[in-house]
Amino acid sequence: MAKKKNYTISPHIESQDVSDIAEVTGNVYESLAVIGKRSRQISRDLKEELQSKLNEFASTTDSLEEIHENKEQIEISKFYERMPHPTLLALEEFMDDKIHHRRATKQEIEAKEARRRQRNSNRKGGKR
Repeated sequence: MAKKKNYTISPHIESQDVSDIAEVTGNVYESLAVIGKRSRQISRDLKEELQSKLNEFASTTDSLEEIHENKEQIEISKFYERMPHPTLLALEEFMDDKIHHRRATKQEIEAKEARRRQRNSNRKGGKR
């Protein structure tokens, strides 16, 4: 008989009113795009921070001290595992108006699209 996994819900999760999220930008999808982008930034920063802390323990020799260091590594890893998900942190920042965001102007959008078209044409031209 297969063993069922026991999932627990994070204590950090709470329901949100979609209209409150949409109110900030006037569009729920734009709000979610801002939250998503900030979430990826937070995730990247946390990953880099964790990696730098764990790199401090990098060692090429085995010793009794390494066993103690492994316990410290485990504690650091557990600390980061217990943190709220980056999306929840980003949502909290968004709802507390701590994220600066703005819409791109028509000229910025057109310039970005022109650069994208130029890159694509350069790629197609170089593959002959």
